[in-house]
Amino acid sequence: MVRKRRNKRIIIATLFFVILGFVTIWVTSIVMYNRGLNRLSEDGVIRLELFVTYLQGILRQYESLPELLATDEQLVSALLNPSEDKRIDKLNRYLETINYISDTADTYLMDKEGLTIAASNWNEDHPFVGRNFSFRPYFVEAMKGQLGRYFALGTTSAKRGYYFAYPVRKEGEILGVVVIKINIDSVEQAWAGKGESFLVTDPDGVVFITTNNDWRFHTLTPMREEARRRIVDSRRYPNAGLEQLTSVEREFNEGKKLVHLALSGKRFKNTSLLLSRDMPEAGWNVHILMEVDSVRKTVFWVNLMVGTLLLLGFVLVLLLLQRQLRMAELSRIRQEAQKALEEANEQLENRVQERTRELTATNRLLRREIQDRQRTEEDLRKTRNELIHAAKMAVLGQMSAGINHELNQPLAAIRSYTDNGMQFLDRGRLEETMYNLEQIGELTERMAQIGVQLKLFSRKAKGQIRVVALHGVLDGALEILKPTIRKAEVDVSIELNPDDVEVKANHVMLQQVFVNLIGNGIQAMEGCPKLQIAIRAEARKDKVIILVQDSGPGINNNDRESIFDPFFTTKKSGQGLGLGLTISDRILREMRGSIQYIENDTQGACFEVTLEKA
Repeated sequence: MVRKRRNKRIIIATLFFVILGFVTIWVTSIVMYNRGLNRLSEDGVIRLELFVTYLQGILRQYESLPELLATDEQLVSALLNPSEDKRIDKLNRYLETINYISDTADTYLMDKEGLTIAASNWNEDHPFVGRNFSFRPYFVEAMKGQLGRYFALGTTSAKRGYYFAYPVRKEGEILGVVVIKINIDSVEQAWAGKGESFLVTDPDGVVFITTNNDWRFHTLTPMREEARRRIVDSRRYPNAGLEQLTSVEREFNEGKKLVHLALSGKRFKNTSLLLSRDMPEAGWNVHILMEVDSVRKTVFWVNLMVGTLLLLGFVLVLLLLQRQLRMAELSRIRQEAQKALEEANEQLENRVQERTRELTATNRLLRREIQDRQRTEEDLRKTRNELIHAAKMAVLGQMSAGINHELNQPLAAIRSYTDNGMQFLDRGRLEETMYNLEQIGELTERMAQIGVQLKLFSRKAKGQIRVVALHGVLDGALEILKPTIRKAEVDVSIELNPDDVEVKANHVMLQQVFVNLIGNGIQAMEGCPKLQIAIRAEARKDKVIILVQDSGPGINNNDRESIFDPFFTTKKSGQGLGLGLTISDRILREMRGSIQYIENDTQGACFEVTLEKA
């Protein structure tokens, strides 16, 4: 009865602290998350204000320039006498000088019909002279006597730019329009890599400035068909799909939104806080995306601290409760001990008799247990035989997978040389055809050697270690991978110190090790902007150290302990069996060498191969 009461108290105390902990952590999470978002919003507003101020500064720097040029008498004279070639040629050179001094992209003069009569790029391959831009909105606004503003892709240069246009007058009459175009690529370059994503959209919601290149010329909201036709008619963004970015939005506070932005059909990335600001003078909307991962990490650590404090409090209360229950238990034991001593003498004889009966029953149980143990041993013997058979089947499966993995590269090279040989034969180029046939013969011999060497899975090979030139081994590996290297456009560099370094190894199997390492590097760099594999070898006393490094994403810390295990792979499905590094490690051990993954200061994976120096 006492034990039941004790257990009931412990259960009640546990439930109380579980509920208290859940409510406390839940409330703490909400409060800390909202505070974190508010702080992030305040930082974002400051960053957004700086970005808007930066954009305004760039525009204000150039918006008065066309008005100043419109007062130049050379422009007025050229519009009044557009057929004088010498005057136009002089004006072209003048505009070219103005364009160079003001650091603008282009400067050009149009008549009242929109025809360009002079331009700063008059001497380039595709000048504006002779082209009509009357369809551009900035020309229409300037002909109304206003300062025209417009952002678009150039119809001639296909480069982004912001246009300022101003009318050129003579005694109040508009003779034409002078236009300057400024390059805004520097905006993205200046603000890229600052930890946030900036977007600038035009009045139709099209993203035309962004630090995320994948989002350029997409829309944040669905575009009306009328706006799409207007953009197409004005040739504002030629060849742009104007697709909408897929987004999931959730209102946060006072117009601020938590969003996930991604290209159509792609997986959403991290949650971001979206802040927006209008630039009415340019007709733009400026946005900033602040990732909320830092807020969530802060909430996690605060919850961890609160949970730890609650757990310590629960343990302390549990210890106090346990002490009270233990004192009550000791008091009860003292009372029962006295009573037990009085009953002990009476029960002693009965217990002797009961023990005798129990021993007899125990003997019977022991004999039955011996029989059961014998049957169990027989079952274990059968099970052991079955496991040995299963292990043999697993080894056969590993060997067959290894043969398939090791023959893939030579087969791919044979296919490439066969196709090239057929083309050379059709063209009557017999020398190139004979070279391809010789390479196919060498690769066939190599496949035969690989088949023999794969017996390393069952027994050690003997008498195959000899002195080989490391440069020849690397040249053979690169020859096998030549089609793959050419297709992937990978830059492979080799640096040997000294150039004629030699090692103790099996030529064919060492060549296969480097085929595996280089092939893995090529596959790992898929989709990377920089495709480069560096091979460096250096002789140190009685050892030769070879480093094979790629410029890919590298290997995660969690995967590094398993990369040499059979059938473990980090590649995409269908790109590998996970046996390349396993086989390479086994080959190098048989040649009294080793391979290991090492840390490096640069990006990419780096493997160190150690061999005996010849």
